[in-house]
Amino acid sequence: MLIAEVCANLQAKSIDQTFTYIVPERLKFLTAGWRVIVPFGRIKKVDGFVMEVKEIPDDTKFNFPLKEISDVVDEVAWFTPAMLNAAKWLADFYLCPLAQSMALFMPMKRSHQIKSKFEKIFKLAKTFDEKFFIRTPAQLKALKILQEKNFLTVSQLHEEKISNATINKLISSNYVEVEMRRVLRDSYANIKPVQKIFDLTTEQTAAVDAVKKSIDAKTFNGFLLHGVTGSGKTQVYIEAAKIARQLGRRVIILVPEIALTGQIVTLFKAHFSDVFVIHSGLSVEERSDTFHRIRSGDAGIIIGARSALFTPIDDVGLIVIDEEQDYSYKQDRPPFYHARIVAEEFAKFHGATIIFGSATPSLETFFRAKIGELNYLELPRRIFNHPLPKVLCVDMRRELNDGNKNVLSRPLQKLLAQTLLKGQQAILMLNRRGWSTFVMCRSCGHVISCPECGLPMTYHKDKKLRCHRCAIEREPPTICPACQSDRIKYFGTGTQKLEQELQDFFPTAKILRMDRDTTTKKLAHQKILDEFKSGGYDILCGTQMVAKGHDIPNVTAVGILTADSSLNFPDFRAGELCFMLITQAAGRAGRADLQGKVIVQAYNVDAPAVIFGCKQDYKSFYADEVSKREKNFYPPYCRLVKILFMSENQNVAKANAQDFVDAFNAEMLSDEIEGPIPAMIENLRGVYRFAVLIKTLDLDAVRKFLREKNLHVMDSVQIDIDPLTTS
Repeated sequence: MLIAEVCANLQAKSIDQTFTYIVPERLKFLTAGWRVIVPFGRIKKVDGFVMEVKEIPDDTKFNFPLKEISDVVDEVAWFTPAMLNAAKWLADFYLCPLAQSMALFMPMKRSHQIKSKFEKIFKLAKTFDEKFFIRTPAQLKALKILQEKNFLTVSQLHEEKISNATINKLISSNYVEVEMRRVLRDSYANIKPVQKIFDLTTEQTAAVDAVKKSIDAKTFNGFLLHGVTGSGKTQVYIEAAKIARQLGRRVIILVPEIALTGQIVTLFKAHFSDVFVIHSGLSVEERSDTFHRIRSGDAGIIIGARSALFTPIDDVGLIVIDEEQDYSYKQDRPPFYHARIVAEEFAKFHGATIIFGSATPSLETFFRAKIGELNYLELPRRIFNHPLPKVLCVDMRRELNDGNKNVLSRPLQKLLAQTLLKGQQAILMLNRRGWSTFVMCRSCGHVISCPECGLPMTYHKDKKLRCHRCAIEREPPTICPACQSDRIKYFGTGTQKLEQELQDFFPTAKILRMDRDTTTKKLAHQKILDEFKSGGYDILCGTQMVAKGHDIPNVTAVGILTADSSLNFPDFRAGELCFMLITQAAGRAGRADLQGKVIVQAYNVDAPAVIFGCKQDYKSFYADEVSKREKNFYPPYCRLVKILFMSENQNVAKANAQDFVDAFNAEMLSDEIEGPIPAMIENLRGVYRFAVLIKTLDLDAVRKFLREKNLHVMDSVQIDIDPLTTS
């Protein structure tokens, strides 16, 4: 009897196990990695993943009657052995259900089928003698075209002015045959390559040489490529990818934002013909078609956001994590994986080289390079020795005291005016979308908050209040719900309001906004950037997505508004985030022959993150920040585990958290634990949440302790390994 161990595609932690099913005779071909349909419970059927198939004696006794697998989902096994191993590792490391980790490798959400698209193609079925078609010139023309081009699609028939009657006649006389061909959809198929021709700098050459030795060795090795903005890190990635492809090995390039995908694809397509893209902005069908290309061997280079890690790609020789410091690489829902950590583990599976690239590396990554865990490669100067932009920090307290109540400081107004006069372009970054940041009653101080998560709602230009976390929409009140006062005021500035104020200051300027509200449509990021890069607009304003990685030669001015806002965030990484945003945004200016100028607007101008950010001095910032981390026992000097205890009863949630803290303190004497404290969003959709933070030098021991206490199978508990926030 052939049986299979199947992991049901159910996300409940309490059923994190495999179930045994009989493999029917018609499905004897099944092996580990297939997706199947199985009966589960009394009435429903679910999809699942075959983890193991084995032969057992027919008279083997079970405590319950075994059911048969009902059907298969796909035409081939979905999971390769490497993918199965990766899914098992991820579930084990992040203490999440196996079904949850395996779902990451699917381009769709728990659906059984993805419809493939097919089209008719017309092919020559046999040789022909021209003299037999003297009286039918239209048929002869069609045959000659088919002979020349091998096949034609329906649309190509029309382009060649071949009528349906003509082609049908050739089909009926057996000169033409019809086949169905799968159409592989690709939104990036027609993207134009951008060829940048220049000699590698000495530092780039040294970096490529070091990486080449690693790729040639076909063993795991890790590098930090630390290069100032505009230093040519992407060209190093391209040269490294060439080395891997020459060896027949495949390449994964990760970028943190969908907005950055188009630019890096244009550069890679100038060198490679087998570049394909994976990210959540594509349709399910497109992602499925890309998976098909990967399986068939057509895709040699995969570019995308963090989900590109979970494709069915084998024999990987190189993985690149561009802008490795970016928070977008951390998934903010279960399983709480970090692409930087997962990618490194995957590189070990494949015996691949991994490159972490950044102008502002995370402190953890730079620390690893300092102690020799990663090979350190530095690009300290821009291509063609272009200078870094000149940065001026403006104290917004003085601006306000001097009577300027506008969101734009007077130095920034002057810089923008000069930039527009010269026919050059500017980028303004404000880390807030919407019109006003919050709505408050001036009588009692009540802030209009989201009923689900309690965060302040943002007022938008269409006169709606929206929660940017829960996507809830409300009408703004005219009367305070707390004190019944009518003294409702809109505070702060969002990207919509910034766009309007820019238009008021510069009526003739063409202004483009890029934030989550303007990029909801497919490939909207790329369209906005293409329009701006082509010179159709003068000023691009938006949220963080305008600050990262873009290389637009005519941009000479950058303004960073409320640059220090992240310093108000109650977290040990607040300074690091502030420094990164300033340095990354400033790096968009002056990337060609023209000198760049940057205005940084801040209230806390004496903060080290602001000072070093304006100087674009990473190493001094690192030295200052890492000493604080060591003193307070934070990463990179420890690993963190954050645990949320949840209940609809506030007292129960807090008590459960405290019981865990007491048990931990009694048994794990070498580690530190903080809490319980209310989570940053204490009440989320009626569920109270209390956070506990563990600081440890032995992550394996902590994970073992959590398993022993069965926290990983409790639905009322969330475990976050290496969290980005502490509450």
